[in-house]
Amino acid sequence: MRHLLTATVLATAAAGALAKLPPLSDEAKAKAAEAAAKTAHGNKVADFQLCKAMERVAARYAGEAGKAGKSVTPTPTPACVDPGPFGGAAPAAAPAAPAKKT
Repeated sequence: MRHLLTATVLATAAAGALAKLPPLSDEAKAKAAEAAAKTAHGNKVADFQLCKAMERVAARYAGEAGKAGKSVTPTPTPACVDPGPFGGAAPAAAPAAPAKKT
């Protein structure tokens, strides 16, 4: 009897877990887009900071190697790109307003 009750409870819980969620509202979609844009910008800022740090380390290494009499040939790398301040998510396209009749 106890096994049957346990199986029934587990089956009911599994059915509830498989239920379909309602679609997101426009406000929730906008918040999700804003969060995704902030995350993407944060990743660009982190990449920029890492690039600048690597440039500082490479410059220091080349300077110390030059003082020690070693010749260092740096590997060409792309320039660091500053993403600038966060400007928010790109605004969604607004529906066109109907033309006024004059």
